[in-house]
Amino acid sequence: MDLKAELHQKLQTTRAVMLAKLDGLGEYDRRRPLVPSGTNLLGLVKHLAGLEYLYLGEALGRTPPEKLAWVEDGTIWDGADMWALPSETSEYLMGLYQRACAFADETISSLDLDAPGEVPHWPEGARGTTLGILLIRMVDETAHHAGHADIVRELIDGTGGPDADMLDEAGWTEFYAAIHQAAETFK
Repeated sequence: MDLKAELHQKLQTTRAVMLAKLDGLGEYDRRRPLVPSGTNLLGLVKHLAGLEYLYLGEALGRTPPEKLAWVEDGTIWDGADMWALPSETSEYLMGLYQRACAFADETISSLDLDAPGEVPHWPEGARGTTLGILLIRMVDETAHHAGHADIVRELIDGTGGPDADMLDEAGWTEFYAAIHQAAETFK
């Protein structure tokens, strides 16, 4: 088994899931927050683009081909990477994510898992890392946010996650009712 190839394949699959959550939606639905934390689909893509450039680029000594305004001006620390400004189109942010992923893929292909790296915003004394650790982190980050995207998309138009076709509408209604009824016993 080739661990690097397996991790890379999982990352690529989950990246595709993340982008697919935006398919068929207009600008408003891609941007609107549907939970109190403000989580929104396009913001998740923007956030992940920055992480790809950082963890699978800069942290491993590779300079990304483009600068991110929210990193340059420091607003990333205020959450500016988690939502799209009106001037940031879907096409721009989705393209940015695709470019960041392609850049990260080059890093993954060119380095061994034990290649050393350093993450500047990690605590002093704990900044040292490797491609392997950062690749695991990106698989985790991407899967984590793809899960958020599943829920946000379901709130927008009912499109569920990968197991959405497990049941028909009546089956899902029955399943939901059973879960709700079990929860009600604790009211």
